[in-house]
Amino acid sequence: MSSHPSRRRFITISAAVAGVATLPPGITLAGSSARRWQGVAMGADAEMILYHDNADAAQKLIDDCISEVHRLERVFSLYQRDSAISKLNQAGVLKAPPPELVDLLSRSHSISELTDGAFDVSVQSLWQLYQAHFTQGGGPEGPSQAALEAARELVDYRAIEIQPDQTAFTRPGMSVTMNGIAQGYITDAVTQVLKRAGATNVLVNMGEIRALGRHADGQPWKVGLGSETDLKIDLIDKAVATSAGDGMVFPSSDYHHLFDPRSGLSAHRWKQMSVIAHTATFADGFSTAFSSLDETKIRAISTKSNIQVRAIKHDGSFFSV
Repeated sequence: MSSHPSRRRFITISAAVAGVATLPPGITLAGSSARRWQGVAMGADAEMILYHDNADAAQKLIDDCISEVHRLERVFSLYQRDSAISKLNQAGVLKAPPPELVDLLSRSHSISELTDGAFDVSVQSLWQLYQAHFTQGGGPEGPSQAALEAARELVDYRAIEIQPDQTAFTRPGMSVTMNGIAQGYITDAVTQVLKRAGATNVLVNMGEIRALGRHADGQPWKVGLGSETDLKIDLIDKAVATSAGDGMVFPSSDYHHLFDPRSGLSAHRWKQMSVIAHTATFADGFSTAFSSLDETKIRAISTKSNIQVRAIKHDGSFFSV
């Protein structure tokens, strides 16, 4: 994977602290100010904007949020060769892993179990296969069947040993990526930073969205579900995550970053998949998993897990649970 950001991620935070007025992005009022930060976060150029009527307090909150993002990047980032996950992938074992890595691997395992392997953090071997194929001049038909089968042998969440004192692969050559769930996890972590600072009404948008409380006007937060639809949902103390294949495509219309771990191919069942859950972590993980599942399975899992789904099919029709 390239170490250079290739896209911009807008990290937008609206927060009310100790009763100050909250402003949605793009709106300014007399006495309020917007503090802006630009840099790199989670492998992409990023921008954070926090609306607050106290400039110093806003800057302190932004600094705290960015520190938390960078702290968790040192755990989950594949762009950093010295991150915890990079060390695990390089050696196949990591002694005394950060508790956040153990926590997120454990949550990922739960989603894998619930979805019968439709979510699997060990799909990194598939990413490596497709990236090597297309960057080395491979044809649009994709990797050979033999190469695909060899990569699929390294995809199995059950072959990851998850213990507080050690995380390890029980199958040589495996590697993991948290890109299908870590963005949600970091969104939740930033929300907690703001909550501890006294924020009561918060909307954190880091690609995945987490709402704490309501908008300061007493209404639910209004959140759009992406470029494929004008549909908006109400969020109160919940999160929403959206997955779509066109978020990162290889030089072929048949392949993108959302892999079905069971086939090794890109998932083309849905044009866009949005999941509403109580945390951005689970919204992110389930939106990734559901991208390769059919309606019957999604409905059953959603009912059992107390989550909601808003999905778009390739013909433009909608599916909701």
